[in-house]
Amino acid sequence: MAVPELLDALLRAHGPSGHEQLAYDVVRDAVEGIAEVESDTAGNLLVRRPGASAAPLLGIFAHLDVIGLAVAHIRDTGMLSVHKLAPSQPAVAWGQRVEIRTRAGMVPGVVARASKEAEKIEWDELFVDIGARDADEARTLVAPGDPMVFVAPPLELAGGRVASRNMDNRASLYVALEAFRLLAEADLDVAVVASAQEELGHHGAGIASHRLRPEVALAIDVTYATDVPAGDPNEAGDHRLGGGPALFRGPAINPRLFELLVQAADAEGIAYTVETGSKTFTDGDDTFVSRDGIATALVSIPLRNMHSTIETLQLSDVEACIRLVVAFARLLEPGASLAR
Repeated sequence: MAVPELLDALLRAHGPSGHEQLAYDVVRDAVEGIAEVESDTAGNLLVRRPGASAAPLLGIFAHLDVIGLAVAHIRDTGMLSVHKLAPSQPAVAWGQRVEIRTRAGMVPGVVARASKEAEKIEWDELFVDIGARDADEARTLVAPGDPMVFVAPPLELAGGRVASRNMDNRASLYVALEAFRLLAEADLDVAVVASAQEELGHHGAGIASHRLRPEVALAIDVTYATDVPAGDPNEAGDHRLGGGPALFRGPAINPRLFELLVQAADAEGIAYTVETGSKTFTDGDDTFVSRDGIATALVSIPLRNMHSTIETLQLSDVEACIRLVVAFARLLEPGASLAR
C-alpha cells in the first residue's frame, strides 16, 4: 500500500513545537474549497465548515507539532549548541542529519558528539555541524532560536507498514483531515483543530477548545505499540500494528462517547483494542476540563519507536481510524445527553 499523498506531505513538513506555522500550508491545501481555515496566537490551526443541522458541534483534535530541536548558541568554532523542542532521547539525535529552517531558507547539518566515550549519550555533549569555518560564518547562515528537524522521509516497509519522522502526530492529523473531507457533504457541524505545542504540555488544545466551544471533542493521537521486544500489554492494553485503532477508556473519557465508538466500530466491522489509564497524556486531557467541561473521547493509532526518526505504523490502522471517526460522527444525535 503506497503512502497517501496528503500523509506523505504532512510527514515531510516541518513544524516542531512552537513553530507549527511551518506546516500550515499543507493543511490549508488539503481543505481548500471545502473549509475555512484560521490560526490563533497560540499556533493552533482551526478548520471548520459549519453544517446546517442541529447536531452537536464535533471538534476533532490532532496536534500539529512534532519533535524537534532549535539553535541554542553559536560557538566560536561555528558549531551549534541545541535545545529540545519536545521530550526526546539524545541517543535518537546522535548521528542524524537535520534541516534548519532560517529566514533565508533551509540549512543542512549533522548532529555530532563531543565525547568519544561509549557511555550513555547526554544532550549537553551533542552539537550540530553545518560546515561553517567559524562563528562569523555560522551567523550568516543561522540564528539562535532557528528550529530544526531530523531528516527522515517516509520509508515504505513490508506488510503495508511505513517508517518516518513525524508520525506522531501527523498520521492522526491525516486521519482528522480525511474524515473531515468525507463528512464535508454531510449535514453535520464538524471542526478540525490542528493543535499547537502538545508535545510541550498540551498548551494549544485548551486554548482552541475554549474558543471553539465544541459539544463533543474527539482527540486523535498515537499510542505505544506493544508488539515490540519491550512492549508490555499489562501497562495499558495490547495494541499491535494491524490490530486497528485503540479506544481509550479512563476518567477523562465520556462513557457514552466510548460506547458510541464501540458501536461504530462494531457496525463497520472495524477491529479495535481498548487502551486504559488514569490520564490520556493527549489533547483529550485538556478538552475534558475546558470551560464547564467538554464530553471527550480518544482514538489512537498504534505506533512503534515513538519520538524517533523511525516511527512506524501500519497504513491499514490509519485507514480504519478514518472509517471509525466518520462512523462515530454520524452517530451523534441532537439533544442527546452526555451527562454521566
